[in-house]
Parts: sequence; C-alpha cells; structure tokens
Amino acid sequence: MIQVRLADSPEQIQLCLRLRWAVFVEEQGVPPSLEVDEHDRSDAVHALVLAEGVPCGAGRFIFEQPGVAKIQRMAIADGVRGRGAGRALLAFLEEEARRRGARRFSLWAQVEARPFYERAGYVATGPVFQDAGIPHIRMDKQT
Repeated sequence: MIQVRLADSPEQIQLCLRLRWAVFVEEQGVPPSLEVDEHDRSDAVHALVLAEGVPCGAGRFIFEQPGVAKIQRMAIADGVRGRGAGRALLAFLEEEARRRGARRFSLWAQVEARPFYERAGYVATGPVFQDAGIPHIRMDKQT
C-alpha cells in the first residue's frame, strides 16, 4: 500500500533529502552541490512516500509566483517504481499546492519521464535542455 504525507518535521525533511540523494546523486550521478538548494530549508513544501510503511520516495513544490506551483525533486526508490508511488506523489503534491492557492503547475521533467507527466495532464512547453547533465523539458498543467 502506497501512502503520501507532508514531511513537516525536520527529521522527515531530512529523510526526504536522504531519499533524493540516493536517487539523484548515487543512482543518476547528479553533482552533490546541485541536489540541495535554499528552498529545501525555507519555502519548499516536502512530501514523503511510504510503501507498506517504509519510506521510499519524496518530492516537493515551491511557488514560482502567486498561483503557480513548481513541482520538483520527485524521487522514487528503484525497487518501488512502477507500483503507483510516483503517481500518488504527484497527485498529493498537486492537491496540496491547490489547497495553498495553486491554479497552474510547472515542472522540469527528465525527458525519459515525459510520458509519465503527459499521462497526468502535463504539456511540454519548450525545448529540451540540460539540467545537472540530464536532458529535461519544461512541462505545464492548468488546474
């Protein structure tokens, strides 16, 4: 069973950061200096994913401007992918952002994840670009 909840304590946020580190830095080779930023300890809203009660994923959003939430740093542990954890995380982040006033969403999707986000209603809105050495594309969604 997949559950998603807000990470609202320093310990839970630290757990989110560790899960992201495992996926982005250790698995995908993102430079460590690019993984954590100023939003992580200030204005980001973090979510934690659990599968059968075990932490297995994390994500966050920030407000780029009033009414526009940017979904970021969605990371699901390798052994849990394909079981609905990413879909549940994205839905949770969107709902929480809506609750806080979001009317539109944006994100930078890794190109290989583009179909996942398209199935969730996102539309590519620009050219492919490199972020942390990985091809990405900007995608947007209206609420």
